[in-house]
Amino acid sequence: MVPWETKSIGRHPDVLAPDGSEVYLGLECQRGGLSVFVLPAGKVSKAIRHKTIEEVWFFIQGEGEMWRRSGEAEETCRVGPGVFLTIPTGTAFQFRALGDRPLRFAIATMPPWPGADEAVPAEGPWIASQE
Repeated sequence: MVPWETKSIGRHPDVLAPDGSEVYLGLECQRGGLSVFVLPAGKVSKAIRHKTIEEVWFFIQGEGEMWRRSGEAEETCRVGPGVFLTIPTGTAFQFRALGDRPLRFAIATMPPWPGADEAVPAEGPWIASQE
């Protein structure tokens, strides 16, 4: 039997994601992980795609837009509290926080995040904010 874990979210981000958002590391199991991400108000992420993982996102706070492209399919949708979305493997994506509140969201990653080489740059519709 594998022991269970319990963890509280930190007061400060643990790392920056490859897209530039702040990451509050959660926990991982053998087949996936869950963390909380924050993109500050008015900021635009870098456009990226993942080589091997897939994700489910759930938005907690703020308002924004998410752009996704896979093959010939492309869309931009509004995101905010209560919205779920998926990022299938290989999908290019970029997002931005609109208004005066940060965009806060939880991401379930399957399998767990393999490391910095997982994310590769993509061409998105917006110019990313400077770090």
